[in-house]
Amino acid sequence: MKSLLDCPAPAKLNLFLHVIGRREDGYHLLQSAFQLIDLADTLHFERREDARIVRTSELAGIRPDDDLVVRAATALQAASGSRLGVNISLEKRIPLGGGLGGGSSDAATTLIALNRLWECGLSRAALMQIGLTLGADVPFFVFGQNAFAQGVGELLTATGHSSDYYAVIHPGVAVPTALIFSASELTRDTKPVKISDFCASVRPGELPVPMRNFGHNDLEAAAVARFGEVGAALAWLGRSGHARMTGSGACVFGAFESRQAAQQSLLGMPGRWRGWVARGLDQHPLAGWTRD
Repeated sequence: MKSLLDCPAPAKLNLFLHVIGRREDGYHLLQSAFQLIDLADTLHFERREDARIVRTSELAGIRPDDDLVVRAATALQAASGSRLGVNISLEKRIPLGGGLGGGSSDAATTLIALNRLWECGLSRAALMQIGLTLGADVPFFVFGQNAFAQGVGELLTATGHSSDYYAVIHPGVAVPTALIFSASELTRDTKPVKISDFCASVRPGELPVPMRNFGHNDLEAAAVARFGEVGAALAWLGRSGHARMTGSGACVFGAFESRQAAQQSLLGMPGRWRGWVARGLDQHPLAGWTRD
């Protein structure tokens, strides 16, 4: 096998995000529900025999050595002892600084694809462990299923929830995750919830969208206070139903029963914003490439 082309790296939504504490090392303890959607970046991998890891596409403002994709390939190479290299090309569709997990998903797809291309033979659990060294969201994308997340985001339980359609808006600002988590007004003592409570919030015969009647996003207020466009997007999309911010922002989303309804909610959107209609996924498109 010389190459793997058109490898998807899907985005995620946080259906809710609670901050329930903080560890001594400064990392926040979270509870969240991750939902995969079909908005995705695309990566292409071409095997090299000289052990070099080369990013062949440009990513504005990010040096190759700081790119999570390059770091993921380097980490897998070190963990597996592989002497092979790779040329990596990335087609970027997921906005940077949007709370959709684009960089983490790119890194996860890199781990999954190169584990296959280099014939490393590492298990899903081993790839998740490597992913955790790169970022808290990377293990989820390697896990490959919608999940209830705890810890710093690495303790995952499959939920199986997949809503039909989402309207997603990027309000034209990039929100630094560290800025929001360091906000002085951020509460870090939300009462923990049980996964059974989350699953029970989805009732037969109703749209399977826990965000309609479960939880909130603890980071939303801090992001809105610092980035007015996030608040404006929440208010604008909220006219069509319930709207919520994903991750630490900047993207906001709403859930709908049909593609037509989701598309309708984006009509007349301010031209300075970008919007998508996304379908919920049951699992990662590359979930079958990794053994448990």
